[in-house]
Amino acid sequence: MLISQDWLTRLLRTSTAPFSVTSEEMDAGFVRVGFETEGFRHIERSTGPVVFGRVVDFEELEGFKKPIRYCEVDVADANGTGEPQHIICGARNFRKGDTVVVSLPGAVLPGGFEIAARKTYGKVSEGMMCSAAELGLASVQTAGIIALRGAEAADPRIVVGQDARGFLGLDDTVFEVNITPDRGYALSARGLARELASSFGLTYRDPALDPAAAALPTDLLAGLPSSSAPGALPAVTVDPDTKASRFGIRGVTGIDPTVESPYWMQRELLLCGQRPVNAATDVTNYVMFLLGQPMHAFDAGRITGDLHLRRAAAGEKLTTLDGVERTLSQEDVVICDATGIQSLAGVMGGSTSEITPDTTDVYFEAAHFDQITVARTSRRHRLSSEASRRFERGTDPATVEAALDFAVALLSRIAGGTVMPGSTIVGGVPEMPVIAMHTSAPGRTAGMVYPSGTTVGRLTEVGCSVTATGERDSNGAMAIEVTPPTWRPDLTMPADLVEEVLRLEGLDKIPSVIPTAPAGRGLTPRQRMRRAVGHALAWNGWLEILPGPFIPDNTFDVWGLDADDPRRNAVRVLNPLESDVSTIGTTLLPSMIDSLRRNITRGQKDLGLFGVEQVTLPTETSGVSPMPSTSGRPSEEEIAALAASLPRQPLHVSVIAAGARELQGTWGPARPYTAADAFEAARVIGRAAGVDVSLRNAAYLPWHPGRCAEILVEGDDGPVVVGHAGELHPQVCERADLPPRTVALEIDLDAVPTRPRFPRPVLSPFPALYQDVAVVVDETTPAADVEAALAEGAGSLLESLRLFDEYRSDTLGEGKRSLTYSLRFRAPDRTLTEDEASRAREAAVASAAQKVGAVLRA
Repeated sequence: MLISQDWLTRLLRTSTAPFSVTSEEMDAGFVRVGFETEGFRHIERSTGPVVFGRVVDFEELEGFKKPIRYCEVDVADANGTGEPQHIICGARNFRKGDTVVVSLPGAVLPGGFEIAARKTYGKVSEGMMCSAAELGLASVQTAGIIALRGAEAADPRIVVGQDARGFLGLDDTVFEVNITPDRGYALSARGLARELASSFGLTYRDPALDPAAAALPTDLLAGLPSSSAPGALPAVTVDPDTKASRFGIRGVTGIDPTVESPYWMQRELLLCGQRPVNAATDVTNYVMFLLGQPMHAFDAGRITGDLHLRRAAAGEKLTTLDGVERTLSQEDVVICDATGIQSLAGVMGGSTSEITPDTTDVYFEAAHFDQITVARTSRRHRLSSEASRRFERGTDPATVEAALDFAVALLSRIAGGTVMPGSTIVGGVPEMPVIAMHTSAPGRTAGMVYPSGTTVGRLTEVGCSVTATGERDSNGAMAIEVTPPTWRPDLTMPADLVEEVLRLEGLDKIPSVIPTAPAGRGLTPRQRMRRAVGHALAWNGWLEILPGPFIPDNTFDVWGLDADDPRRNAVRVLNPLESDVSTIGTTLLPSMIDSLRRNITRGQKDLGLFGVEQVTLPTETSGVSPMPSTSGRPSEEEIAALAASLPRQPLHVSVIAAGARELQGTWGPARPYTAADAFEAARVIGRAAGVDVSLRNAAYLPWHPGRCAEILVEGDDGPVVVGHAGELHPQVCERADLPPRTVALEIDLDAVPTRPRFPRPVLSPFPALYQDVAVVVDETTPAADVEAALAEGAGSLLESLRLFDEYRSDTLGEGKRSLTYSLRFRAPDRTLTEDEASRAREAAVASAAQKVGAVLRA
């Protein structure tokens, strides 16, 4: 919230007259009681002659695109001659005889704007009549210049030709205070002044209870007709389903619609970031910034019959004050008269009853609306207003009458008119909860000993009513019952009250004690596996990313998965950030594909990525979670039901790559990523996880059926498929805007066993013997099956087996290929002979012939 230091200082001086602090001290004061600020801005100084002048006469200049006035302005001796100053001005909000603010040649206004006599519109302009924005008072553009007339112009501080800066209050500072959502009361001068009073140890006077504490220029409520006197205001009906607890109306008749708000009010509104509009609207905004109670002003002449607060009917229309026609929902609350809807309650008024330049009779409305209802309406219509910001954070229902009294008093004194006797108030002030606690609770929480009376004093300071019960705990601390004030709906439990005491006593005074970490047993086997896999892939040149949990809803249609594919059984969220991305992924590949595509579109075309993250798999029992009572700890059955309602979230690792694995250089041409790189990544993951992986040909979308392999590990009951690797299907690559022959891998790490392995190293001092073998097999026979058959036949003397050549030719026959392996033999206890190695090689070939139909290549 934006607010001026001068306004807050004047409010605090109503109880502490000599109070004065620097801007830095006030900023520290906010922080001391837990309110962060975005800093503060001093109003930029204007130098040179900035004086009061009086408009003697003006001439309307014709023939220009916009209205222009050539004005004769009396500035007394400020110009050194005593002659009237001639000034060109495009504003229309001043009259003859008005007092204005004039910057004469030689003045420099905020932004380094130098004033000099210059010819414009065919005339010489000898200065400028200033608006509030030009003097640095406003961040929003104002409709005209500062024009003072009537009683305001008769202020003894206003003397033609004298410096105007003191009266204008240009030596001020604007603070921007961050208000957390639970402290809606602080979106007002009333709330922030209360906090500063606590910060600086001052007595606080509440302007909602004592109008003299509002520091207004006049005795505000003197002679005001009682709100309880009989009146002729419209009756009000409030439907219970609106959840509005209070609704009130007061009225003023016979105002002068041409009268503008006084300068002091416009100044406060401008420094709060609000543009002045007209007297009635400005009054509602001023009361809102003062007390935190949003209000609305209706043109009483355009209200027919009584008022009705109800839910809107689906499809009803309302044109709001911003000129937008809105289609309403059944969840919206509206204010209606006999002719139809007049306002979107708590958010914005309607155009049919807005204040116009002809309005002479005004109804002021103040209410206490339901926070959730207003918040949902504001978001549904994408319409955030100053009123909705306050209602959705919680307002004070007890200020409805005070706000109405302030509004009618201000408007009648500004624009004349007669305050209508009586008021219409529907509903009462909700009863606040009584919270029981001990006075020692804040000290126990902070680990400190606070002086006696601190808890009661601080809670009373924030407006709570505190009553001692007479009981004491084992340490002698007094038991108390605390009733929060109506403006603090966030205080609902003892912890909230403890927080209030701690922040007002100073959070910086609480000692920082680092807790002793409990003894543990280190990382679990699963945690060690997850770290080992990540480190291994990183060391092998893959770049880690964090895959997102959500995937586009049409992902599996794009892939062409069967309707009964288990990956389609996914969890969907009801309130997604994007309407077409509401699915929680059952696989990491869609997020990996999206990340790779994003990098490629930004010019990073040679890239290998990996990610380790959970996927979400619904179960037969997962669904809507039960809602246990908050009165106590859930039972074991309730905890079991909660656990059963949750989907499984196994940990997956995924790899995706495109482009060149090795770039072109002096060492040779580039080497692209191939399916073999995905297969090797699977072996890297297996080694890091401490398991042996094997590969088997498979057809599994979104992989290419001819270049896809199942990844298997040995389980308790035999080999288990834990993932897939290979090239992505060409159609998937095309639809996903990926390069052809993109490779990918995904493994379910939770399916990989974590049995501890402590292999005994076998070291032999005897030399090894190498023999090669080339066998011919069918094209469809996996090389892994051939390798397994050779290893089984070779026996225990085989130390290693490696495929190093693959050959095809017409002489081998159609559908045949030759695989050449290097076999290394070694005995642990002797030097092998060539005959022993040859017999082992022949046994290996025989095993391959029997198991996979291999034939020794001639």
